[in-house]
Amino acid sequence: MAQDTAQQASAAPATPARALLPLILPALVVGVGASLLLLGVSGAAEELQHVLWVDLPDALGVGRYSVLWMLVMLTATGVAVGLVVSKVPGHAGPDPATTGLDAPVLPVAVLPGLLLATALMLAGGPSLGPENPIIAVNVGLAFWLGRRLSPRLPRGLWPALAEAATIGALFGTPVAAALVISEALAGRQLRGALWDSVFGPLLAAATGALTTTVLAHPSFDLRLPAFGRPGWADLLAVLVIAPAAALLGMAAVLAFAHVHGAFARLRHPMLMLPVGGLVLGLLGALGGRLTLFKGLDEIDELAADPTGWSAGQFAGMAVVKLAALLVAASCGFRGGRIFPAVFVGVAFGLCAHALVDAVHPALGVAAGVLGVLLAVTRQAWVSLFTAAVLVASPAILALLCIASLPAWLLVTGRPQMQLREDGTPVR
Repeated sequence: MAQDTAQQASAAPATPARALLPLILPALVVGVGASLLLLGVSGAAEELQHVLWVDLPDALGVGRYSVLWMLVMLTATGVAVGLVVSKVPGHAGPDPATTGLDAPVLPVAVLPGLLLATALMLAGGPSLGPENPIIAVNVGLAFWLGRRLSPRLPRGLWPALAEAATIGALFGTPVAAALVISEALAGRQLRGALWDSVFGPLLAAATGALTTTVLAHPSFDLRLPAFGRPGWADLLAVLVIAPAAALLGMAAVLAFAHVHGAFARLRHPMLMLPVGGLVLGLLGALGGRLTLFKGLDEIDELAADPTGWSAGQFAGMAVVKLAALLVAASCGFRGGRIFPAVFVGVAFGLCAHALVDAVHPALGVAAGVLGVLLAVTRQAWVSLFTAAVLVASPAILALLCIASLPAWLLVTGRPQMQLREDGTPVR
């Protein structure tokens, strides 16, 4: 969550109830607005995706997901996004390799270009999600409008509300935003009650989540076979799968700065992005159509038939998707890394089930997602939450809490999948 929120929370005195009342209306407005923007961009991208990947190849008599069409579309997406990045004011925001969920406040003139680059990316097939750029746009809009409409409220309030609202809208629940806020506040000495500090952002997150739920009916539950009572074999399984998935994720994290540096040597977006798109097309041809796009719809297809692929095929999809995430995040496509990382974890967990039939598919998926997300995001609570909601099984939660400990030992203190402006990894 926004650093401004944490700083305010640690510095502010205990807040009486009447001082929280002015936060209600801004939180409600920002929550609804953040959700509507997310749904609008996602809906527009889905419509464009249908045109690019269904209508157009059908009209041309080309296979929808043929190797030729993947190469053409991914390269063309790189060209289109490269034009946007090179021509629009502010070049569609900072280098996406340097950004995370804690978005900077961008000038309002930068936001339309960032939205356009994000929509083109989502429709064209690169392996990134909408979270980082949508958070950045919502933060910029909320700050710009909030400072004009309610100048008396603290400046840091608007980014905090927008980030929380967008995270709530993305996951369809305010719990994810609450967990991110708790991580931002960890280690800070709070004055007053914790709920006073998170009152506004949590209300914004709940409003954003409710708006998304009412309008779009999102569900992260993969509807895998129900998991029964855990046993010692299940504990052993998660203690192996989660750290192994974390090691797989760390391989991409450690390569991130090097791959980013290789693309940076091309110097211009009209070289970096088309070349990146071509590489993504080759990876798509290698991994198949399920390894394209942000990954949420694709994990539903994987989970619908956990035995429909061999262990080698699941492993191949996990590796290809991770490589595609690495390339897309390095060459300049505007997008986030959480959703494609979830696909990697799901494929990894189903690979474990295919290798060892005694590993329950829900258990393998949850442990795989937990390990990969810990490595890629370094957000422990969000990783645990995401892994748990995918399988909707309270019995697995205790096993995941235990499995997170050895996985965390492997990733903590090591480079993150985020770079500083000078290209060095964030730790």
